[in-house]
Amino acid sequence: MAKRIFELTPADVANLDRQGLLKAIVSSVGRTLLAEAMATVPPLLGSVSNAELAAAMGADVIVLNVYDVQQPLVMGLPSRPEAAAGLSGTLPGPVAGLVSPETLGLGVTVGDVKRLIGRPVGIMLEPGPEGSIAVPPGRRATPDNCRLALDQGADLIVISGNPGTGVTWPVIVAATKAAHKAVGDRVVIVAGEMHYAGPGGEGGRGLFAAADISDLAKAGADVVLLPAPGTVQGVTVAVAAGWVEAAHAAGMLALLAIGTSQEGSAVETVTRIAELTKQAGADICHIGDAGYCGMAMPENIMAYSTAIRGRAHTYRRIALGFRR
Repeated sequence: MAKRIFELTPADVANLDRQGLLKAIVSSVGRTLLAEAMATVPPLLGSVSNAELAAAMGADVIVLNVYDVQQPLVMGLPSRPEAAAGLSGTLPGPVAGLVSPETLGLGVTVGDVKRLIGRPVGIMLEPGPEGSIAVPPGRRATPDNCRLALDQGADLIVISGNPGTGVTWPVIVAATKAAHKAVGDRVVIVAGEMHYAGPGGEGGRGLFAAADISDLAKAGADVVLLPAPGTVQGVTVAVAAGWVEAAHAAGMLALLAIGTSQEGSAVETVTRIAELTKQAGADICHIGDAGYCGMAMPENIMAYSTAIRGRAHTYRRIALGFRR
């Protein structure tokens, strides 16, 4: 039997392939916690990256948001010498007061983060409209960027849209199809929407249909990404459970997400969302990166983990030695 994701050691993760990661998630029966962390904002703890902090609070999988595959950077980590050469003394005043050249994370890749924290790590790419200034070239969900992400060590590629980028479901489906053709046999592809980044104005009840989810499966997604109950308006447990059922019928796993800045809510709110998400049948529970700005509140990540699998597995995930 495959190890559950919260039992994977850093050595296991180093040798994990796409199929192994999917099996570890399935074996965890709804107890996989994925946390987002922004790559390009000063971290909460200064010289410790948000990815490290999220992992330390119990997240099984980290996804780096606003990570640029053409100009890799993960703030809070030491810059690669070749990337930081000549930078010292050139930082603008506001930035210099928050970070130093040594912890700007210039040149740090998703694979570097994976090796550092011993957890599967992915990135988010966005299929924004061509030429959109909201989505820089290195963050667009193109086949070339997907290949770069894989070369840099990504275990997952999340195809979705941040607010204000104009992403729509048909665009996500098309980008997923192109990504699957490029790298789909070697990396887990997660695709969908967690909030109103694109459509806007619609209630959750009418936002996604079984046919939409089926289209995403046909495009090659391994996991569909949709809002968790209690986040987007109208998304009840019954609505989300219908989405999960449709995803499973189409051969996908289902990720239900907090992408509505409620990752900065009270612990009790996050715990309630966690319980509803599990009731809905999610395979992967997700907590976003907008606690303040850059990651969920650390205590909310731990609370989410504890809600879906209890203290023993949460503490195991946190304490598991890096040399295992």
